[in-house]
Amino acid sequence: MTAVGEIRGTTIDRRSVISLLRRLRSDEGQANPLPLWAELRALGDVVPAPWGGYLVTGFEACSQVLRGRNWLVPDFAWQERHPGNQRWQAVATREMTRTLPRLNGTAHTCQRRALGNPFDRRTLEALGPLIAAQAWPLLDDLEDRLRTHGEADFVRTVSEWLPVRTTGQWLDIPAEHHAYMLDFTHRQVYAQELLPTKSELAISAEATLEMRSFFTALVRQRRAHPGEDALTGWIHYFDALYPGDRATADRELYDLTMFVAMASLETTATLLTSAVWLITQDPATLDRLRRHPEHIDDAVEEVMRYDPPVHLNTRVAADDTVLAGVPVARDTMVHVLYGAANHDPRRNEDPHVFDVLRNGSHLTFGGGAHYCLGAALARLEVKVLLTLLLERFPTLRPTAPPTYAAGRMVFRRITSLKVTT
Repeated sequence: MTAVGEIRGTTIDRRSVISLLRRLRSDEGQANPLPLWAELRALGDVVPAPWGGYLVTGFEACSQVLRGRNWLVPDFAWQERHPGNQRWQAVATREMTRTLPRLNGTAHTCQRRALGNPFDRRTLEALGPLIAAQAWPLLDDLEDRLRTHGEADFVRTVSEWLPVRTTGQWLDIPAEHHAYMLDFTHRQVYAQELLPTKSELAISAEATLEMRSFFTALVRQRRAHPGEDALTGWIHYFDALYPGDRATADRELYDLTMFVAMASLETTATLLTSAVWLITQDPATLDRLRRHPEHIDDAVEEVMRYDPPVHLNTRVAADDTVLAGVPVARDTMVHVLYGAANHDPRRNEDPHVFDVLRNGSHLTFGGGAHYCLGAALARLEVKVLLTLLLERFPTLRPTAPPTYAAGRMVFRRITSLKVTT
């Protein structure tokens, strides 16, 4: 069995898979990936990837990978066993490999314990009014732009700014730094794509150095001036964990703070925009939610099922195993396709239909040890924003479909959504 896993009895044409993936990265594929997900699922629950490893498309198979203990993330140890890929040596890639989503075993447990349960019920109850307070002036700005120009870009006016303001308040990062955080986040995320180009890795490398400087300075400043924020609490935790070893504590603090801040920006902004696009393009859906706000939670779940902001995540087999009938060798990389899984008709009937009352299932926040830490916060941000929008802009509607950043396979990013009333 090869390092990629033996493929038995398959008749899948490698060229057809390459064509599907190219179409998924195209502007048309970004705008409407549903038919491409269906074509990938038609090839099987586990599809050989052109570069080796597998694409996992079926809901149950994806769930098994995300929740199973015999599936790991590609950490430094895995990368050292596969030194041929220059991507693993890239500055931005190595920086992100130290963060929570790329840690296994005790290293992962240590950082998770530092965070505890940051978004328990009590914390969320307190955060709700704070998120609303951050959203309200953004909606004031939206109203001014609509009044002045007749339409406004929802992304640049609201959805990009709410996550960074919420996270900024939680970590006590001054507002004058928020625009800079958004800028280097947009540039750094290239390194987290599936197949980044050399030029994209160069862009990410520059952004990584800026990011490192920013968050290292933030930790240093907070040590000098502790407060009541989350970062101050993490400083106390890691100082106690590494007594007398300030360098190690500060490295852990940087890794954690950088990841938590960045993880909450790109994906949540896209999720907020998707929610507005999906509920406002159908007047009946908008009217139903306005008359029955108790269904906003259901709408949030359907948005996450229908249009996940992260399309793909990666795991490696800890041991030789079999996934959906396909033998997979130890160390083989598999890529979970969230959108394909969420639209699996065996799990969600008529998956192409956006139905806020569906009460369906999705894997958008992952599962198992690496279940998304900020899932509850993301849900709350979308709920608060939709509630305020329905109250202040009952006739809000898009003037054109959203536009997307080109060439994305992992992190979907909506760059613009024009709206009017």
